[in-house]
Amino acid sequence: MRAPQSVPAPGVDRRRLLGALAGLPLLAGGLAGCGPEEETPVEDGPIELSVFWFGGARRAEATEKALRLYSQQNPQVSFRVTWQGLAGYYDRLATQATGGNVPDLFQIDDTVLTEYAHRQIVLDLTADVADNRLDLRGLPEHLARYGRVDERTVAVPAAQTSAALVYNRDLLRRLRQPEPHTGMSWREYARWAGRVTRASGNRVAGTMDPSGDYRALWLWLRGQGSELYQGRQLGFSSGELLDWFEFWEVARSDRATPGAALVEQADSGELARQLVVTGHTAASFAWSHQLPELQRLIDDELGLTAFPGTPAAQWPRASMYWAAFRGSRHPGVVVDVINFLTTNVAAGRLLGIERGVNAAVPVRTFVVDGVTDRAEKRVVALGAELAELAGPAPAPPPKGHARVRTLLIEAAESIRGKRVGARTATSRFMAQATAALAE
Repeated sequence: MRAPQSVPAPGVDRRRLLGALAGLPLLAGGLAGCGPEEETPVEDGPIELSVFWFGGARRAEATEKALRLYSQQNPQVSFRVTWQGLAGYYDRLATQATGGNVPDLFQIDDTVLTEYAHRQIVLDLTADVADNRLDLRGLPEHLARYGRVDERTVAVPAAQTSAALVYNRDLLRRLRQPEPHTGMSWREYARWAGRVTRASGNRVAGTMDPSGDYRALWLWLRGQGSELYQGRQLGFSSGELLDWFEFWEVARSDRATPGAALVEQADSGELARQLVVTGHTAASFAWSHQLPELQRLIDDELGLTAFPGTPAAQWPRASMYWAAFRGSRHPGVVVDVINFLTTNVAAGRLLGIERGVNAAVPVRTFVVDGVTDRAEKRVVALGAELAELAGPAPAPPPKGHARVRTLLIEAAESIRGKRVGARTATSRFMAQATAALAE
């Protein structure tokens, strides 16, 4: 966990950074960020904003550079930053919310977006968006919509990502097996994974078992015309969930997936435990923006493609959001900082694609032109491919989503471990998840 640090407008580093940023194009009008024609909300005296996010050292370095750039353009504003890994992050935010000392600006994802909106922890940004103090006109409409709860804008996507399949290209070359590709049906994918397992002499399984992965289930359901949620209720039937579990039972019988113990190890979501980088599978499921970090964990070259099923089941998805604390003493300045992080090209280049491709398309266009890392190029390419194929965004998940995710993992693990049958696990999940959403 990182201790709080002040990020003031730097001295010597200021000249170096400004020199490096000299000549970067700023977008005209509302997308220019904090330019000379804009007015940052004026307050007497110096202002220090607290900022909190989850992520690793690379994300912290990029974010702190962007905040320093804001301070250079607005010398009265400095930042006290804190960051940590995802584990325990929401527990800490919950503790802060209980004590009324939530940071002025903080990062969340769709796990808690609706809950924080209903508990009035986050600042309502609707009026700021309406008058373009917070300019979201450069965001894809469905991406901007994914930050709205009850038709109110309560958070702004920090970046865009996609649910993606990460696979070991070098391993597949050694096994003389084709690479998976966008547009494969789920059945085609399972058959492909079984062939990979057999080609390896059963030493490596073709795919991670995603039966407990809510992202995979959600896309499977959308491919069949259903949804994970309808309002505050489940959006699918017990029969559809049973079909999902039984599909993966067949895949396991074909040895397309590894043993239950290995899958449970990866169910935590921790990148270092993902089976594609531990060498236990040829492919795993992840967020597209995680590819560069996964690549750093393995010597073999990794590839990236969309989840199986129709690409129309995907949607422009916020990898995470920037949200403002409703009780901030400087709400206007916090909104201006969010606008800067979203619409300023120089800030966008500093942030890079560590959280995903930039949310505002005009900023994204400039940033991706400068991407040189091979893994990052693959993230950009998949984002561009899916932009042409994706469907409309659903509403953000309702309160109780975190519990539903846990219940799905528990149900899948109970089936894989042969503790209960698929029908019993399905009935139990439907009852428990319905209760969780009703709380």
